Amino acid sequence: MSAEAPSPAPLPPPSPPVAKPVVKTNRAQIIVFTLLTLLLSAVTVIGGRLWLRNSELLVFAVGDAKGPEAKFAAKLATVLKNNSSRLRLKIAPNPDNARALAQFDRRDASLAILRTDARVPPRARAIAILEHDVVLVLSPGGKKIKSLSELKKKRIAVVGDGENSVNFVRSALEIADSPDAAQRVQQAPPNTPFDKLFASGFAAVIAIEHASKIVKDKTYEQYAKRPGGFTLNAIDAAKALARKYPAISEETVSTGMLSSSPAIPDDEVDTIGLEWLLVAQSSMSTTTAAELARIIYENKSELALDDGFASKIEPAATDKDAFIVAHQGAAEYINDDTKSFMDRYSDVMYLGAAALSIIGSIFAAIYTKITRVAPEKASELAGRILDIGERVEHATCAEHLDELQDELEAILRGAVTGLRDGTVSGDGMDTFKLGYELVRDEIALRRDHLKRHPATPDENLVVVKAANG
Repeated sequence: MSAEAPSPAPLPPPSPPVAKPVVKTNRAQIIVFTLLTLLLSAVTVIGGRLWLRNSELLVFAVGDAKGPEAKFAAKLATVLKNNSSRLRLKIAPNPDNARALAQFDRRDASLAILRTDARVPPRARAIAILEHDVVLVLSPGGKKIKSLSELKKKRIAVVGDGENSVNFVRSALEIADSPDAAQRVQQAPPNTPFDKLFASGFAAVIAIEHASKIVKDKTYEQYAKRPGGFTLNAIDAAKALARKYPAISEETVSTGMLSSSPAIPDDEVDTIGLEWLLVAQSSMSTTTAAELARIIYENKSELALDDGFASKIEPAATDKDAFIVAHQGAAEYINDDTKSFMDRYSDVMYLGAAALSIIGSIFAAIYTKITRVAPEKASELAGRILDIGERVEHATCAEHLDELQDELEAILRGAVTGLRDGTVSGDGMDTFKLGYELVRDEIALRRDHLKRHPATPDENLVVVKAANG
């Protein structure tokens, strides 16, 4: 009975490799995602600008439409618009300034203008000093009034802002409760020349005028050139009156302020006055008040009226004992304590940056998921190499080892190609290299072993005995 040598036993089947196809981006995908990226950037920028520059409407209560308050409010509205400020004004007209302040007191307005002798709303906070009113005590030429006590005894005509000015003079001279107060202190008819008032029996004329108007107006110089002229008298008790009445301020009439030729006064004269203040609600945010103050102080020339009102805007008094306390936002700007953009919005910017980072990561993940498969790690390829190493010990002939060698080299070529085109990452490359060298050496050792210990025929024969007969 003869026996035939069988063919080598087949190797165990290799584990199926996990192929990760590469989906290359085409031109249409690149265009689409470029547009989406630009759209996301535009939405972020526009949204940020709208958030930071969201408009805020401020109601400005004013008196007569022809008065300085209404005219100043209109100028301020124009300046805010020209400076692209987020603040906008709605001007609310009233029959007079008293009613405008009443509207402000009811919290129906954010802003108002008041003279310090007015009833001050408790929630009013100063933003800026717009104007000074100066009290001018005039007497006929050559008849000087030496003291305040002497002035109180005289018959006085008041030239100024209607009944408010008359009441102020009576209060300042402390004759408001006198039985003959109405006779001694009277409002002068509008546009009546001083000489006619003197001729009608008034021993003194008290004019309450805007300081800016006095400088621009030549009326006093014309009066001074008339026969007899007038005399400007100092108020010797100006400092005492300012201490006694917080609404009153100390003022000085400089040389030649009323008339340059002849020079009136010929030396500085002490007197009293009142201030016109732009006030805001105490509830107005610090940021809004600071921005409003900045716009006003940086655009003084554009806010001045033709008659001179608000031509010398001054910072509000920031002292805690000021008659009307400055708004915190205005005080911070005046004292240069305003927070910078980074100080104010740093927390928001950090949160925004974090949000944008998350959005960007999500966008990048979606982009990668759609356009291409994530690269295969080199460490994952090492697992396939070790699988080859496990099958090396079962190889019984050189042909089996050649197949395993080819499979190993194919994995190596695929890894090199993948590293070049990005389908394989270098993550775990040391593990891959170590596994490749280990399996390569195992194949070499197994090949050498088979050469030194070739298989005998008995090991591969199946003897079949047949009985004859």
